[in-house]
Amino acid sequence: MRYIRYASIAIFAIALITIGLANRGAVTLQLVPEELMGVAAVAPSVQLPLFVVIFFSILTGLLVGFVWEWFREHALRVEKRRKEQEVDTLRREVTKLKGESRKERDDVLALLEDAG
Repeated sequence: MRYIRYASIAIFAIALITIGLANRGAVTLQLVPEELMGVAAVAPSVQLPLFVVIFFSILTGLLVGFVWEWFREHALRVEKRRKEQEVDTLRREVTKLKGESRKERDDVLALLEDAG
């Protein structure tokens, strides 16, 4: 199983390197479209290799997806936490009730019930 994981990582790394080498050309990223440059007081632009833009876009998409999913699952986490607290409360209550029932019965029988 470990070798399959290493092979997958190697294939993924080779694919990323190939994409990076194939897209080395510089592209200009502009914050404002050319038609609106006259209206905007500032029109920032930057020259980057295309593979940086591609990898940054993929990373940004992954981060947005993770954050979106984290917010979506918030209700599930709250429900899980509530149920865990309820289970803990019920366990304490059962332990307390078992302790009270032992007081009324013989100690030997109580020990046998706990073992079984």
